[in-house]
Amino acid sequence: MCGRYAASRRPEDLAGIFEIEKWDVEETLAPDYNVAPTKEVYAVLDRPVKDADSPRPVRQLRKLKWGLVPSWAKTPEGGARMINARAETVHEKPSYRRAFTSRRCIIPADGYYEWVTGTAERDLEVEGKKKRPRKQPYFVTPADGSVFAMAGLYEFWRDRTLPDEHPLAWWVTCSVITTEAETTPLAVAPDAGPRALADIHPRMPLMLTSDLWDSWLDPAGTDPAALRDLLAPPPAGLMRAFPVSTAVSNVRNNGPELLKELEGPEEGTLF
Repeated sequence: MCGRYAASRRPEDLAGIFEIEKWDVEETLAPDYNVAPTKEVYAVLDRPVKDADSPRPVRQLRKLKWGLVPSWAKTPEGGARMINARAETVHEKPSYRRAFTSRRCIIPADGYYEWVTGTAERDLEVEGKKKRPRKQPYFVTPADGSVFAMAGLYEFWRDRTLPDEHPLAWWVTCSVITTEAETTPLAVAPDAGPRALADIHPRMPLMLTSDLWDSWLDPAGTDPAALRDLLAPPPAGLMRAFPVSTAVSNVRNNGPELLKELEGPEEGTLF
């Protein structure tokens, strides 16, 4: 799954990486090293610009809220639960299938966090000596330092309690697509701990390699079968994972120190 990630790249950098044609300076977000559900996040999408002379799609960097609210929802309250969409079923689920064929995006990140429960902690849980295992967080990121381009969907939702001219009348929300975690060895693995992403968690965000970006973002692509072909997991051996401080477990903590690689799991969280 993807429940927390880091996004520290500046919009100027993202504009160069994704060949962005339009982004609003007023929508600039501060670097966020602990992105959590319901936060505002950057998303890359191809869409015509309102009131423009040409109807052609324009690649944009937009500010969206993480947690998709379907257009038909009566309230936005379920958005916090819809942060992830499964690649295996995204084409058929009522909440996602319309967005899948017409409103796809890329959510750029440095990488994502995932928590693994240490063996010793799990044993205590089984023995009934500890009610809540202490989990060790790992940061997963491309081994070559490139952007982690997560496949995503976005949707528009109209708040009918507000007048048309109200700035909050329209919500634009998004969801990250996930797939089965890789069982192949990591490109760089910690000395002690997981050797593959599946050792950390059975799911992972679906990373799109740069050769798929244009096809994924193209709004003219509406054939579900062709789009599902784009959801194949990336080639193996692109990722690295390393333990980071359990401070990231508290969403109120935020800063580059959360990405500092530890020499090994913190005490009490041994893998």
